[in-house]
Formats: sequence, structure tokens, C-alpha cells
Amino acid sequence: MSGQGRHALRHPPRRHWLLLLLILPIVAASLLFEGWTTHEVDGSRTRQACTRPIPRSADNGDPVLRVTGAGTAETAQMPFRTAALTFDGGPDPVWTPRLLDLLRAHHAHATFFLYGTQAARHPDLVRRIHEAGHEIGSYTYTGGDLGSASALRARWELSLTRTALAGAAGVTTRLLRLPHTTTADTLCGAEWTAAQHASDQGYLLVAATPSTRRPPLGVVRQYSQTALGYQEAEKLLTDPEVGRFTTVTDGLERPSLVTPASLLERVQGSALIRIQSLGHTFARAMTWALGIAGALGILRLVVVAFLARVHVRRRHRHRSGAPWLRKVTDPVTVLVPAYNEEAGIGATVRSLLASTHRDLQILVIDDGSTDRTAEIARGLGDPRVTVVQQPNSGKPNALGTGLRYARHEIIVVVDADTVFEPDALHQLIQPLADPTIGAVSGNTKVGNRGGLLGRWQHLEYVLGFNLDRRMFEVLECMPTVPGAIGAFRRDALTAIGGISDDTLAEDTDLTMALWRAGRRAVYEERAVAWTEVPSSFRQLWRQRYRWCYGTLQSMWKHRHALIEVGPAGRFGRRGLTYLALFQIVLPLFAPVVDVFALYGLCFGDTPQALGVWLGFLAVQMATAAYALRLDHERLGVLWALPLQLFFYRQLLYLVVIQSVVTALLGTRLTWHRMHRSGTADQHLLGEPVPHPSTLSSK
Repeated sequence: MSGQGRHALRHPPRRHWLLLLLILPIVAASLLFEGWTTHEVDGSRTRQACTRPIPRSADNGDPVLRVTGAGTAETAQMPFRTAALTFDGGPDPVWTPRLLDLLRAHHAHATFFLYGTQAARHPDLVRRIHEAGHEIGSYTYTGGDLGSASALRARWELSLTRTALAGAAGVTTRLLRLPHTTTADTLCGAEWTAAQHASDQGYLLVAATPSTRRPPLGVVRQYSQTALGYQEAEKLLTDPEVGRFTTVTDGLERPSLVTPASLLERVQGSALIRIQSLGHTFARAMTWALGIAGALGILRLVVVAFLARVHVRRRHRHRSGAPWLRKVTDPVTVLVPAYNEEAGIGATVRSLLASTHRDLQILVIDDGSTDRTAEIARGLGDPRVTVVQQPNSGKPNALGTGLRYARHEIIVVVDADTVFEPDALHQLIQPLADPTIGAVSGNTKVGNRGGLLGRWQHLEYVLGFNLDRRMFEVLECMPTVPGAIGAFRRDALTAIGGISDDTLAEDTDLTMALWRAGRRAVYEERAVAWTEVPSSFRQLWRQRYRWCYGTLQSMWKHRHALIEVGPAGRFGRRGLTYLALFQIVLPLFAPVVDVFALYGLCFGDTPQALGVWLGFLAVQMATAAYALRLDHERLGVLWALPLQLFFYRQLLYLVVIQSVVTALLGTRLTWHRMHRSGTADQHLLGEPVPHPSTLSSK
């Protein structure tokens, strides 16, 4: 259908796609940075075995050295009765404050070799260390082994630590302790190469004095920022033979290598702290989101399948044990709104004329078509067919015109690209024997399912639409009776003021209005109609975009159902909540969750990530197989489901994002009409399937 009504005001926004294209790389970069800091990306977790000792000039037991060449180094030792306490790692929110209190109590100073990542996470502790007069050194950014790290990682481990310290305390340092090293002789093999590169950048390397050297002789002691480090430091501080507890450079009587950072370095450091905080928070949040989304996804599949089974059992009981449900044989008016539907209008009307329900009035409302739609409908030559022509004004107005011409109390609405099974009309109107029912949804099947895109939509219709409708009927919250095949009581439509053009999803708006008027909507799986689905991604995007945006409009329009009573309240609290949670909120977060899942597969615990994904796929496959069985469809199409999860689902996520942004910006859409090729009956012609009415109930 085409429309020039209230929604055809301006095209949907496009600038937000630039924002999305900006956000997704930021998300990806944050995750990569988080993976880098946890050694999952470009990891350097373990140290390489030594293949050669340190040069002889450095192998004298002195703990402080500067590498001056490939095989030469300058070394230094603490003077007598001087002990330099050094603490590695951290700052730790538990033990660093205790260590600072311990040092203050003994009027001692020490050197803290800090992780850059921890400094960025606890900048207040870095400032406290500096303000207390202690010395700050680098323990690299993440504690990665520089000897086994790539050249890029080795450079970043040092430069990012400098940046983090500048942002945290406004200082930079040229003191360095290589992780995974203790005394100078542990700087062997690849570690010596890393030490040489660090010296070339101006760093003074600090190791530890051998434990055999007594503190009164002058030592550099190495402790961790843990309970054990606290105990060992406390023991040394009580040694009466040591006259001075000081920092490394002060003990060597050298100028301090901790200097004020420049303004640019402080700005860069502040930015790094914010980025790391964002990345850590995002990664932690996405870990929870991935678990919650996965659990909700599996829960939804299980609940939908279970309630579908309940629906089948209920219908079986009603068919055999509810004689009060009389057989409905009342005359029916069929409304077929059409705009440029010459490709499919003939097949649609002929299928209606072939219906086993003979007492029909078929109204083809030509909504200003510029092709042969009206001519083809008139050319069928059946007195039950009436063609009404009007200027183009949109599908809701076309249906309103049809209602004015309708002669009967049962109204069936049909899309002009839909082909009915012979007994579909008869089956569709049978639930209307119950006077509380105002609308009935039929079972829409995909006719042009030959290609991969058609198979994906076929799976979506069976698994997503028809299975959901069974659940909605059990919960009494059916949100949509589709325009492709739906039956209504005329008095129910009159009670709600007819068919509104307030939204782009007039069928959803109409169904919600019926619930609020106290009329129920149910699903009749035996009423089968075949529809033509989009054959290109462009057409699919436009169709789903309109559906999703129209659904958002309808949800907002009928939001007060959440606080109403009776059928309206049940629909609001169950149906609207379900739509908001599973069709709006989860798809909004799903692309980010998928990025995180891909990150986990590539850089994290790959077997675990793969196992979780395969487990979800198994549940999805089992649910899809059950849905296909309920709809009497062949299971061979299941091979396309994994591909659907990879590609098709992502497109639907983007549709939801586009629709939500469009709604938030208050943009009104034009009506996107799908190009028809008249292939709704393609599957029937090429590969007939058993009709559900001929098979036993599941």
C-alpha cells in the first residue's frame, strides 16, 4: 500500500547512522583495550626461559643498573645501614593504605613500583603515595613480561604507564622494575634485551638485593602489596641495625627520577583514566548483559515452546469437548485493499473465490493504483467481486472505505499479495462463535521461500510469528492480527471507531484497540494463507522498518493499557511488557552483546564461548523443529537457521535501532511499498504440502 497521510511528512533520519558507526568502533576499541590489559589480545602472560646469562659487568649482585650497551652496564648498591623498601604491583585498595600507615608510623619512605592499569583505576591512592613523600616507579602497565612481549606491546607497557601516572598524580617516572624479575641475575635472556631497550628510553632499572645480603650492609628489598609483603616490611622496619629506610634514588644520593608531568601529559593521562574506566565498566557490564541476554533468550524459547504445547492441547479439547461452540456459517465480507498490485491481485481474488465458504462479498479497494489492478479484478467476472476505486490515501483509509461498502457482520481483511487455502476462510471465522472474541489471526506462511532470504523469512514466520501467536493466545495478549489474514466482528470494529491511521502498523493498532475495548484476539492455525515476502534486503528493510516503527507507535498510543483492568489490563501488562522487553530492549543491546560474544570467541575463553553459542543454537534448533512440526512443515529447512543467526538477525537488530531513533526524534515516515512479483503461491505450485486440517492434532 502507498500512503500520503499523516505519516508521509519526511524521510527517516540518517545522521544517527554516523553516530552508530562511531559508537560501534568505540565499543570494539574498548573491548580490544580491555582484552589487551588482561593479556587476551597480544598476550605476554608467561616469561620465556633464559637462553643466556646477563653480561658479566652486571652480574655483581648490585640491584640498580643502567644498560649502556649490548654487554655492558653500570650498577649501584645501597650504602651501609641503608635499606630501600620497594613494593611491587598495585596500588591495592586494601593493602596500599595499610603499607602507607606502616611507613608513616616508622617515619620511613619507600619506592612503589605501580601497574599503570591499577594507577588508572585508583588514582587517589597514587596521589596519596606521592603526597606522602614516597617514590613512584613503573611496573609496566599490566605486568606483562617485556621479554616475551611484541615490540609494540613493550613500548605501550611503558608509555601507557607514564601516561597513567601523569593523569593520576601529575608525575612521570624513569624508575622501572621488570615484572617476573627479582635479583639482577634474573634479567637473563630476553629480559636483558628488554632491559636494554628500557635503558635506551632513559629508565633506571631496579632489581632486588640477594636475600643472603644482610640489611645492615645496604639492601634493596622487594615486597608485594599484600598481607605477606606487609608482614615482611614490618619485620625489616624493626631491625635496629638499619639506620635509614628510604627510597631508591635517595639512598643512592641521586636526583629524583620522578618529575612533574607536562600539561599535555596530564591531559592525556586524564583521558586514559576515563577510557580505561569506560572500557572496564563496559566489559563488566557486557559480561552481565551477555549472561542475562542469553538466559532471557533461552527462557523465551522454552516458554514459547511450552505455551505453544498448552495452546495445542487446549484447542484439541475445545474441538472434541465444547459443543457450545457452534459452527459459523454466516456470510463474510472480504476487504482487499490494493495499490499497484497487478502482479498478485488475480491470484488473491481467485483463491478467495475458490473458498469452501461460498457466501462471500469480496471488496477490492483500489487505492489510486496506476497499473491494471482494478482492471484485473473486474475481469474475473464473478458477481461476488466488487471493485471500489478511490484516490490514493493509504491502507487504513482504504479499509475504512471497504467497511462502508461491507454488507455483512463478519469482516475478513486480506493483503493483495496473499493466497488462501480453500478452507482457510471457513476455518478463520470459526472462533467467532465465541461472542467475547473480536478478532482472529490466521496462519500466514511464506510462499516465495525458494532462496536463502525466503527460507530465513519462512523460519521467522514459523518460529517467530506463528509460535508467538500460540503463546499470546494462551496468555490472552495477542498484539497483532496481521493484515494478511485476519477476521473481525463488524460491531467490534465499529465500537473502536473503525480503522485508525494514527500509526503505520494499522493491524497492530487495531488489535490493541480491540483489547482495550474488552474484545479478545485469538489464533487459528488451521486457517492457512500464503503470502509473498520481500525478495531483496532493501525491500525487507523497508517492510520491517515500517512494522517496527508502527509497533512502537501503537505501544505508545495504547500504553495506558498497563494500568487498566480486565482484558485491557491483561493485554497491557503481558503483551506490552513482552514487546518492550523482547522486541525492543533486547534487540537494542543485542549488537553490542554479539560484539562481546565475538570478542570472547576470538580473544577470551574460546571453548567456553563456543560452547555457550552452540548450546543456544541447540535450543533454537529444537524449538524451531517443534514449531515446524506444529505447522506441518518439513524439517529440512533447519540447515538455514545457523546462517540466519549470523546474518539475518543482525539486520533485524539494526531495524529496531533505526526505528527507536526515528521514534525518539519524532520523525514520521513515508509508507514504503514492496514491489510485488506475484509469487505468493509459488510454494503451492512447486511443492504442495499436506494441509493441517487433514492431519491429526499434535
